[in-house]
Amino acid sequence: MKQELSILIPIYNNDCRQQVTELCHQAEAVNGLTYEIVVADDGSTEAAVSDWLSDISQMKNVRCIRREQNVGRAAIRNFLAREAKYNWLLFMDGDMAIPSETFVKNWLEADISQLGYGGYIVGKGEASSLRYIYEKQCEPMHRAEERKKRPFQHFHTCNFLINKELMLLHPFDERFRQYGYEDVLFGKQLRQAGVNIEHIENPAGFFDYENNAHFVSKTEEGLRTLYEFRNDLRGYSQMITFAEGIHIKAIRGFIVLWHRIFRKMERNNLCGKKPNLRVFKLYKLGYYLSLIKNEK
Repeated sequence: MKQELSILIPIYNNDCRQQVTELCHQAEAVNGLTYEIVVADDGSTEAAVSDWLSDISQMKNVRCIRREQNVGRAAIRNFLAREAKYNWLLFMDGDMAIPSETFVKNWLEADISQLGYGGYIVGKGEASSLRYIYEKQCEPMHRAEERKKRPFQHFHTCNFLINKELMLLHPFDERFRQYGYEDVLFGKQLRQAGVNIEHIENPAGFFDYENNAHFVSKTEEGLRTLYEFRNDLRGYSQMITFAEGIHIKAIRGFIVLWHRIFRKMERNNLCGKKPNLRVFKLYKLGYYLSLIKNEK
């Protein structure tokens, strides 16, 4: 069993008090464990964040770092890795729940030599939530046996354990300032470096769903990131593979035209009370192909 652990949580307008409380409780229950929890705020804009950080900073072995300038999802994780005291780093997103009473212990006992990913499970939600129905459809792919089939493509930052030396040697690419895909490129770079990713069944919980309009906006931001770094991510994105596989210009042009005409109607559906996943897929494809079209 690993005897030292740094739990690292980057946040941006997240209330992670319940998450940190449970992690503290579990870490304290492990005999002989030396640990710390470091929460780094990446330039949050909500005033309540100060109060939330003040609350958790009173907890044992918890350290909070407030950064005034938002540096992005990649840079804040690299910063946390440098700040960590111990050799094993458990990274978690700040909006994750802890569904298992032995979550921390499971990570400490896992046979991880370099890097491990524990996955996540989807909590209950409403049929009116686009994020919920999207995550629920994808849920089977989050199981360890499925992730192992494409270990580097199915890596996410929400819940992973990594050796500090390895993390410092292969940091996240800090060109990724906006939302999305820094984890995908990280997985690609690790594969090229010959690093193994061990996929285990020790999920975090994704139980809090943003409203539909916010999720659609995040999706658009992610697609812009994907397009910006398409040369780096080629072969690691189904969207890039599918879009570049449409060789007939007339078909590509038709999809772009469709998106131009029906974009508002599709977006109204996705942001409304009865979002449709087929519309969501079509919207994403049209949005991405429009980015290609607009550059030419």
